This record gives sequence, C-alpha cells and structure tokens, in this order.
Amino acid sequence: MADLYISDDTADAAEIAAVDDALGGRFVVLQESERLIRAGTAKRHGHRHLLLPALHALQNAKGWISPGGLNHVCETLQIPPAEAYGVATFYDMFRVEEPEHPGDVTHVCVDAACQVAASADKIAALKASGANVHESPCLGQCEKAPAVFVQGVGGPDHVPADTERPLEFHQLGDPSLRLLKRVGVVDPTSLDSYRSHGGFDAMTAAVAMGAEAVCTAIADSGLSGRGGAAFPTGIKWRAVAAEHGRPKHVVANCDESEPGTFKDRVVMENDPFSVVEALTVAGFATGAENGWIYIRGEYPLATARLENAIAQCRDAGLLGENAAGSGHTFDIELRRGAGAYICGEETALFASLEGFRGEPRSKPPFPTTHGLFQEPTAINNPETLLNALDIMLTGAEEYRSRGTERSPGTKLLCLSGRVAKPGVYEVEFGTSLGEVIELAGGLTGNGELAGVLMGGAAGSFVGADALDMPLTLEDTRERGTTLGSGVVMPFTTEIDMVDVLVRISAFFRNESCGQCVPCRVGTVRQNETMVQLQRTGSLTAERRALVDDISQVMVDASICGLGHTAASAINSAIRLGLVPGVES
Repeated sequence: MADLYISDDTADAAEIAAVDDALGGRFVVLQESERLIRAGTAKRHGHRHLLLPALHALQNAKGWISPGGLNHVCETLQIPPAEAYGVATFYDMFRVEEPEHPGDVTHVCVDAACQVAASADKIAALKASGANVHESPCLGQCEKAPAVFVQGVGGPDHVPADTERPLEFHQLGDPSLRLLKRVGVVDPTSLDSYRSHGGFDAMTAAVAMGAEAVCTAIADSGLSGRGGAAFPTGIKWRAVAAEHGRPKHVVANCDESEPGTFKDRVVMENDPFSVVEALTVAGFATGAENGWIYIRGEYPLATARLENAIAQCRDAGLLGENAAGSGHTFDIELRRGAGAYICGEETALFASLEGFRGEPRSKPPFPTTHGLFQEPTAINNPETLLNALDIMLTGAEEYRSRGTERSPGTKLLCLSGRVAKPGVYEVEFGTSLGEVIELAGGLTGNGELAGVLMGGAAGSFVGADALDMPLTLEDTRERGTTLGSGVVMPFTTEIDMVDVLVRISAFFRNESCGQCVPCRVGTVRQNETMVQLQRTGSLTAERRALVDDISQVMVDASICGLGHTAASAINSAIRLGLVPGVES
C-alpha cells in the first residue's frame, strides 16, 4: 500500500463525505446492489472509471483538490497517486492548488462569438464586483454571448440568473422539422410528456424490425456522422454488431467543445429523452448492453435533465433488463467531462471515461473493435443519434427524400456572431449559406460581410463569394471548407480579424494535449506568429512561409484531428485577405 501515497496528507470530513456520496450514493458502485453495467465494468476493469466523478466531488466540496483528498480517492479506487494527479491536472475545471480567494468561480468565454460580443467588458465588470473570474474557452452558449458559467463550491454549478435567457427557438412550430420537432413543445423533465409526443415509438419500431434490419436501414439511409468526421453510421453500427464474445458499448459523445457549437446542448436541455431513446436504439442494433453519455462539464442544466431522463426511463422499464420490451439488457451511465477540448476526439474520450488523461490513441485499431476499455464500441454525436430515430419512424427511402443524393436528410446549424437571431436551425442539406444567414435574420454590425467561419475554430473562413454555396458535405469539400460540427459564424468588416485569429491560435495552443511534438510545438509557434502580427501590424513573407510549414507538419504528423486542423482557420483567413499586412 505504500505506493498509494505521495504524502501523509489526509482528507478532512467534508472531502470524505463528498467522495463517499459520489461513489457510494449517487453512483451506487461500491455497494452490493450495483447495476449490471457497473458490476460488470468493475469486475473487468476495476473502479478507475469512477475517477472523474470523484475528482468532481472533491473540486465541488472545497473549490480545489487537496493532496489529502486525492490520497483518499486513490486509496478508495486503488489508483497510484501520481497517475491520479496527472489526471487532475489535465482538466481546466480542476484546481490542485488552494485558491487565494475561495468560493465559486465564474467562467466567462473569450472565444470568437463572445469575443466580438464584448466578453472583455463582462470580465472587467465581474472582476470589479469581486467575483473569482476565469477566462474560459467556448462554453457552448454562443447564442447568448457573452457566455457565463459558474462553477459552484459546496453547491451546484449553474448559469447565473442575470445571464440566463429563456429558450429562443426561432423555428418553433415549423412542420418541416424532424430532429427539433419536440424542442419547445415537450416538457423536458417528463417522460409522460415525451411519450405523448411520439417518444419511444422509434424504439418500438426498431424492436419490431430486429437488430439486423435496423443496421440495414441506417446504412441504406446514407446517414453520416454529425460531429464533424461524417463517417457512415451504418458501417460503424454493423462493425460493432458483428463482434461477438466480448462486452460491447455505445457512447453518446456530448462533449460539445468546438468553439461556435451549441446544437447538442439545445437538444439535451430541451429534448433529453430523445438522446436516451436514440442511444437505446443503438444499443439494441449493435448488441451492446452498456451505454454511456459523456457530457462536457460546463453543461449543468443538460446534465441534470439527462440524469433525470435516465432515471425515469429506468423506473419505467425502458432501461435495464428487457429494455423497452426488446428482450435485450441495456443501461446507461452518464459521465461529466471537466474542461478539455481534446476529449471530443473519440479515443481521448475513451481514455477520459476510463479514468486516464484524455490523450488520443493511434489508430488502428479502431473503436469498433478496440474502443472503450479496449472493447467494441460505437460512438456517435447526439445529432447523429437523433437522425437514427427519424429513420426508424419514416424508413430509409423517406429519409433520403430530403437533402441531396450524397448528403441526405437535414442538418443542425449553429448560427452566432454577427447575425440578428443567433440560435440552432434545422435545414435540409443543400440550403445555401446565404439562405441560412437570412434565416437567422441577416447580418448585424455594419452589415458588410468580411467572412464566415464554417465548422468552428477547427474549420475555415469563406468569403462573400461563397454565399451561394449549398451546405452539403460534398459542396463544402469542393470549396475547400467544411460543415464540421455545424458552425456558421459571420464576421463583419468592423471587426478586427487579427484579434480573432490571435484568440483562435491561443485556443489550440492551450487545448493541445501535448502528447505529440508536431502539435505541441506547432500550436505554440503558430500563436507566437499571430501575436507578432498583432504587435507589428505585418507578417513578412518569411514568417508567412513559416506558418505554412508549421501547418503542413501538423497535418502530416499529428496523432489526431486537433493538430490536423489547428491551422485551418488561420490559413484560410490569410488566403481570403482578411488579415492586413501579410506579404505574399
């Protein structure tokens, strides 16, 4: 046992109670009455996967993770302290040093949508009021810019009442909606309300079809991933379904951390039962008994509503043994992330769920054979899962009747920045960029478009000549841009785009996990170049060539998508002429 301790520090009563409540109360994982998913996981892999919940409990109890508290967690979960310390220091929401000013921490977003909405003024005002302010990367509230999130101490995390706004869903009542048809209509806290609006009809249809037919329908529909990679969903589900002899998992990747993206938060807050139902369909189709929802830590309302939805569905027999009358055992666990953009990458998410630092893994092997706990796993974005519900109800042929041949169905888009009505919009694939901006009320600011950031910070800028571009996977690819996670963020000409690029480069510098040299060094050098441009007002041809070289090396040699795309927005802005003082 000696190797379990870094020091002789011990936890105090408050820390012990918080950890015991998280591990022995809320999660019931160290008791004899464990549910199958927890007992099976613990038997095969130990209790390390509970490290994140335990660290959240410590952070909330005292506002930081003390050496004594960490020692208590390590002894309880049988984790070497050095490894647990490495995990605790990996995440932006955890502190391992006692804060100078105890109390709640107010996170204020400083990324692009909030940057141009005067988040700096919000930060100054909060600091003047005596608040503990943390300048945060994107909080996923881009339609409410400047976004604020309070990380509680001894109480719940929350969005402050003076910054919270009622849901503004601008397509409410639109009969053409498929994915968002229940947003603003159902009571998100009531299973009865969900079922009265067609909830679990898709699961009933899936059971009637049979698992193999469900996978066939998903494949025939042409559904592709909506998290950014656009991988065919049917291929992924069939590959997991074909695995036998080992436990299998389905995971909803709700770690929505791409700057400018908030579509999944709107769904999870306002239609949480749909995520539970869709994940249950995925579990049935693939033969997975274990479902997981990994949600970003800065989404307190979405987390509470999903937890409530899981509990109600379990009580109603829709989860557990013979889930929803399927003859299939399936249950769901929810885990909160803790502020790490890289955990949106699927293999980094698996590592985080398992209780390790959220560092990406090299592929192959792929998640369909070696995913969570090195077991077969299908991982999907919430929007992808919602599409699966629609396919169960309408069939693949009807699903393909909307959109285009190569991009069937509808797409959720996140409109923010200089638009009159920021929010989430559902449109058919093939709708033009200009039509989408008009749907959001048109431009604000000085009304003169400089460029549109497509796909988020990992995406790229397009100019006014792209307003006729159909928003499909194929058309955006042909124009050298991407739909990514659905970000559409217009900027007008009065905005200092150099400031925006400095912030984008700082985001990737901060969010690189540091595992591989090209990304670890490249993101720092890229940020230094943007800061130099900001200070001097010019970028020499030699320095411009360095930017290009850095970009190419990161694309060629980085382990994961963060490094591959870290320079995309900056390079596109330079090509479009959005940055003054750049020598060719």
